[in-house]
Amino acid sequence: MNAARWFSASYGEARARFLRAAARNDSAVQSHLLATHRGLEDEQLATDVVRLGPPTATRMLAVTSGTHGVEGFCGSAAQLALLHDKPLHALLHRLDVAILIVHAVNPYGFSHLSRTTEDNIDLNCNDVDFSQPLPRNEAYDLLDEFLVPEEWPPSRANERAIERSIAERGESAWQQAVTAGQYTHAEGLCFGGRRKAWSTQVLHTVFAQFGAGCERIGWIDFHAGLGPYGHGEKICIGKAGADELQRARAWWGADVSWPGEGTPAAASAWGRVPGMLHAACPHAETAAIAIEFGTVPLIDMLHMLRADMWLRRHPDAPESQQQALRDEIRAAFCCEEEGWMGLTLGQSRGAILQAIHGLSRAGERGR
Repeated sequence: MNAARWFSASYGEARARFLRAAARNDSAVQSHLLATHRGLEDEQLATDVVRLGPPTATRMLAVTSGTHGVEGFCGSAAQLALLHDKPLHALLHRLDVAILIVHAVNPYGFSHLSRTTEDNIDLNCNDVDFSQPLPRNEAYDLLDEFLVPEEWPPSRANERAIERSIAERGESAWQQAVTAGQYTHAEGLCFGGRRKAWSTQVLHTVFAQFGAGCERIGWIDFHAGLGPYGHGEKICIGKAGADELQRARAWWGADVSWPGEGTPAAASAWGRVPGMLHAACPHAETAAIAIEFGTVPLIDMLHMLRADMWLRRHPDAPESQQQALRDEIRAAFCCEEEGWMGLTLGQSRGAILQAIHGLSRAGERGR
């Protein structure tokens, strides 16, 4: 399998290929334009939506990419392969299941090779009730002053401060402190925002519209960065509770992990975007997972999050330095080796097929 053919070099190329593939399928595209910003190459930014399968299907699988911007390359590749997958399209009609493809939930981050949105918001921390007191991440507060250094590469003194903080807390606790989300440092890492982001609002609108007539909805949100190289960890990200976790494991297998059990590679976070599926479609029976494809070691990944934030804080840095850093960041979230690409695409198709069959089991509560 020539897996590399489904991967694009940029957001602009990925979007153009997605739209062309939809047109060849005679699939209507609903485009939500981010009118306030342009892409890295001055291109238009948008979240594009396509629905496949029987028009009257009441069971639907949502497949989303680019929630964390630069992580969108592998998810976009899986979606492009899906648009070309005629046998799978035929299966949708046989089983009376629809697929909703949402390309580039966070188009700004995808284009600018950043994990966060145009407002530096980590979407996995943005789906909270902003009219209520927000969670306080005191562990992050202690780290913020040296997480993003004044200069890049970081000074040896800054590196020693990071090393000491990891040694004191342990790698897992340090990861949790940094990535669980925070709402007090707008120019810091994993900032949850002070209001609902444009991307969060768009996704809620899309789910409410396409899920209105559905009795059962599954969701796969593609991510990359954490975990063993090429392995796609399936993480239950739906509403906490035995029913949804049981349903996720019935559809996707017993290896589905859950943050409440302390097993996923990704840290538990406040305000995860998947919570909106319940708000948008409270009538539906749901199950949702994120698939996290491993790329580089954890410390290297967190180093790239720091580099991403340094770039945001230093827009006047020499263009050569900006480009070099962007290249490093992209490589940390999308490995160029074809074996890795093949692993991600194979596991993606497998998870999609599992969900389609799970959704098709009408009348089996929790299955």
